[in-house]
Amino acid sequence: MPLLELVEVSASYGAVQALHGISLAVEEGTIVSVLGANGAGKTTTLRAVSGMVSSSGEVVFAGQRLGRRSPDGVARLGVAHVPEGRGTFGALTVWENLRLGAYARRNGRSLSADFDRMQAYFPWLGARRNQPAGTLSGGEQQMLALARALMGRPRLLMLDEPSLGLAPLVVREIFRILRELNEREGLTVLVVEQNASIALRSSGHAYVLEVGRIALSGPSAELRGHESIRKTYLGY
Repeated sequence: MPLLELVEVSASYGAVQALHGISLAVEEGTIVSVLGANGAGKTTTLRAVSGMVSSSGEVVFAGQRLGRRSPDGVARLGVAHVPEGRGTFGALTVWENLRLGAYARRNGRSLSADFDRMQAYFPWLGARRNQPAGTLSGGEQQMLALARALMGRPRLLMLDEPSLGLAPLVVREIFRILRELNEREGLTVLVVEQNASIALRSSGHAYVLEVGRIALSGPSAELRGHESIRKTYLGY
């Protein structure tokens, strides 16, 4: 059974329908990417999982139908959602942002241990611990948002456009860390990306959305060689 499964999920914003009965699955311990142009429905897909948009169809996580659970209820089941735009709290320190990521936990000792764990992936966190998040670079804020999500020890990490507005070197580092988390800790990742090249290199399976429908899906290595993917997203 997949860790996450969407079955004929539709979603809309008022009169505008964003998803038209999409179905996808994310196996535990894998990295899955969702590709598509602006307006394809990628962000709405993640919001449907998190309970941030009204949807129909079935969203099943770890064998449980999410139904009309609140975003907080979905998070407590083990789903961490890093939205587009990072969402860090600029006036709070790095440490305060990280503590918010573990808001559902009560064990201070494990909180301290997870801060040390995050420093293993993001070594700069210790030196910036008391620095306001708003003074960090864009790449550091994206990494902080990722680390904050990981402080909750999620079973599923969902990322919305983590490469947006960042330098290629920073993007490569973020995806390197995601692959390392997947390989070392078995973290399951669902990532929405416009940067098809790095998303396909980093994931094992991919879905391509076009105007709210799944146009293509399959192993990422195969999709990299698909003519329409090469022409539309990879530029060759």
